[in-house]
Amino acid sequence: MPLVKVQIPDSLREISHTTRSEHAIDEAHEAIERFMLADEHFFSNFVNCDFHLVDQAIGWVLQNHLLTGNRFLEYGSGFGAVTILAAIHGMEASGIEIESVLVAEAEKLGQALKVDASFYCGSFVPRGIEGYSDLAVGIEHVDTSEDDVYEQIGFQMDEFDLVFAFPWPGEDEFFESVFEKTAAEGALIMTYNGIEGIHLKRKEA
Repeated sequence: MPLVKVQIPDSLREISHTTRSEHAIDEAHEAIERFMLADEHFFSNFVNCDFHLVDQAIGWVLQNHLLTGNRFLEYGSGFGAVTILAAIHGMEASGIEIESVLVAEAEKLGQALKVDASFYCGSFVPRGIEGYSDLAVGIEHVDTSEDDVYEQIGFQMDEFDLVFAFPWPGEDEFFESVFEKTAAEGALIMTYNGIEGIHLKRKEA
């Protein structure tokens, strides 16, 4: 089943943020800065996505009723800011992150903001994907040695309606391939691609 591009309007950045989203973004930036100052070695190659733009994109998707349901999943959730923003928008939001220390930081941030978002430590790649070894060639930032985190979440990949990822350069195809092989028909994948902004694609029959 192919992924079909969903056109995002140029006016995306004109969408207003809620006070709660603005506060969450500010708190996320402060938490990330504190952590980086405390552990510069761990975060030597860390890059934030544009939380403001992602918040606007999630809002636009919801305002235009583009989803088949209300479940959100983030591949590689880091500090959890995007998952938290999805929860603020009213979505049932979960984030998967391979680094346990970041899962702990995301949970701490969510609790401080009193946001009902869930975070899980493990690999976002579901087990048993056909042709996975070919897909993963050259991918440095993905680990599948952990237990199947979807059992902990209580939902499989085909039960999520919107997936978000911030792929490293050259890894877009991998993230999209995992989504295409495991998501349900009608589900959307949103990626932040640096200077290219937000990409949005739907899985169709």
